[in-house]
Amino acid sequence: MKHRIIYFLAFVALFSMLACNSKTKTTTQDQSSNSEKEYMVVAYVAGYRNFDFTSIDVSGITHINYAFGNIRNGEAVFDSTKIDGQGLSPEDLAELNGLKAKNPKLNVLISIGGWSWSKGFSDAALSEESRLKFAKSCATLVDVHNLDGIDLDWEYPNQIGAGNAYRKEDVRNFTLMLKAVREQLDLLAKTKGDEKHYLLTIATGADKTYVDNVEMAEIHKYLDFLNIMTYDFYNGHHKTTGHHSNLKASADAGFDMNSVVNAIDVHVNAGFPVEKINLGIPFYGRIWKGVENENNEVLFKKAETIGSGIDYADFYQNINANGYTRYWDENALAPYLWSPEERTFISYEDEESIQYKVDFMKKRGLAGVMFWEYSADHDKTLLNALVSELSK
Repeated sequence: MKHRIIYFLAFVALFSMLACNSKTKTTTQDQSSNSEKEYMVVAYVAGYRNFDFTSIDVSGITHINYAFGNIRNGEAVFDSTKIDGQGLSPEDLAELNGLKAKNPKLNVLISIGGWSWSKGFSDAALSEESRLKFAKSCATLVDVHNLDGIDLDWEYPNQIGAGNAYRKEDVRNFTLMLKAVREQLDLLAKTKGDEKHYLLTIATGADKTYVDNVEMAEIHKYLDFLNIMTYDFYNGHHKTTGHHSNLKASADAGFDMNSVVNAIDVHVNAGFPVEKINLGIPFYGRIWKGVENENNEVLFKKAETIGSGIDYADFYQNINANGYTRYWDENALAPYLWSPEERTFISYEDEESIQYKVDFMKKRGLAGVMFWEYSADHDKTLLNALVSELSK
């Protein structure tokens, strides 16, 4: 009996050791898999900007979202109506598809809506008939222009946005609209018989108000991923300076409109899978003039102007020569520029803040990043920093 007990204990010890080694091996493999993960890099390109799309460097980009398609008579359409005085052309989409010769894995989508063209969403989502009409038009648009999918940028369900129609029914109807579009894209693939999976994605607001008006726990069933617009926290509605894309809350959190961390948390807490979320990065800044100056303490101060948008390419060169001094908010992990002579404040993104955001994105388990928009950084300063950090 004693010998049997000894043999039994020896067997248990051997089994435990093998199990431990197996667990160690699995952990090592998991870590290796994580380090080799391919993150999404979703680039919005504005069709209304005077930019040569054939010059886009797609070596580090996985998806391009062309902005924008419109909604007319309840249908998603490619619209030649001008935005900011610039027209859009179907040739843009052909040029973007041509970039696949440089990157065969590139996906090209058209984004419907945006701030200016979201007026038709609520009506298009209102009934089963209207949703089917809209969904069919989305599939047709994808098919006609040989696209890889469609991105819906409704700004915003059950909110007025830029003077849009909105209803409390938007909350449920948005889910049903996404379901209808998903079904029509799948039907398109089946009809064509090419076994292609057409992508359906959305852009989302970064605050809790947006999340409270969308069924986050339901919509993920129909989406491949979403892109959170984690920018414009301080924007063109504010005559007070502030960070427009800070990773964390500043020291004086009472002044912060939002943060990247909070935006991710409210999405995940509402039921959207973290592994299907892309973090938004702005390739532009927000500029305030006539800012109150108290010993160069200019963050969260009154200004004479609102926070207008300004392309990164329009201010980043010769910052010091132009009279700006760069400051770093250690709590918010965000930079800003200040010119005492011009009394001008700029909130923006730079290489250091991108490093912190990418590190956070990896640790949090997100799918990748999105940025708005390519032509604002045509020298690729921010894009190169982004791709470099993602490869680490």
